[in-house]
Amino acid sequence: MSIAWKVAERAVEEGATITLSNTPIAVRMGTVNALSEKLNCEVIPADATNVEDLENVFKRSMEVLGGKIDFVLHSIGMSPNVRKHRTYDDLDYKMLDTTLDISAVSFHKMIQSAKKLDAINEYGSILALSYVAAQRTFYGYNDMADAKALLESIGRSFGYIYGREKHVRINTISQSPTMTTAGSGVKGMDKLFDFADRMSPLGNASADECADYCIVMFSDLTRKVTMQNLYHDGGFSNVGMSLRAMATYEKGLDEYKDENGNIIYG
Repeated sequence: MSIAWKVAERAVEEGATITLSNTPIAVRMGTVNALSEKLNCEVIPADATNVEDLENVFKRSMEVLGGKIDFVLHSIGMSPNVRKHRTYDDLDYKMLDTTLDISAVSFHKMIQSAKKLDAINEYGSILALSYVAAQRTFYGYNDMADAKALLESIGRSFGYIYGREKHVRINTISQSPTMTTAGSGVKGMDKLFDFADRMSPLGNASADECADYCIVMFSDLTRKVTMQNLYHDGGFSNVGMSLRAMATYEKGLDEYKDENGNIIYG
């Protein structure tokens, strides 16, 4: 189950009326229709890399909601290189273009579409989900790290313009490793999850807790917070080495070696 799913549920619990969007194939083959029925909200199929589709999402949402939109969540990420187990020093560049387009440039397209349509209310909130690999190197995260760095930059750059002109807030949330469908595609995700949990004074933030944080960021309580990358990671981002992580530091690296005994760092 995705973080976006949890955010949708939490928003409706707090009294929001929402619309959902996913790729046309995900709408046909996935479980988003079940969520739509549960929350009594409309699903608008869209390819997040297609500007015309995104414009339709905002136009239809304003029709359904009866006016401008108060908040938007971008929770999209996918890397063909990760899926194909291409290491960072052996990337397929067409796949890299796809990674960046889906995982980051789609955020720019989404915001630009909303701004041109004047679809967001004053002091409305736009959020995207990120990860600390935008600032630090993590084994197996691959070109998704580049995508997250770009995503956060877009949030800052567009946050200035949209804030000045329309008083719309744009922030990114750097979430703990979270055991979701998307996260499971990252190499060594289970070990990364365990490492982050050991390193974090408060432990990893769950998908439910991330949803709570998103609701706070959607609300008027944070109406003057913008252009920020906000860490929601139990303190992980400010810890060098914890005692719990140190206790497991000397375990072997055999599972990360190739047939010649060389460590695979990608």
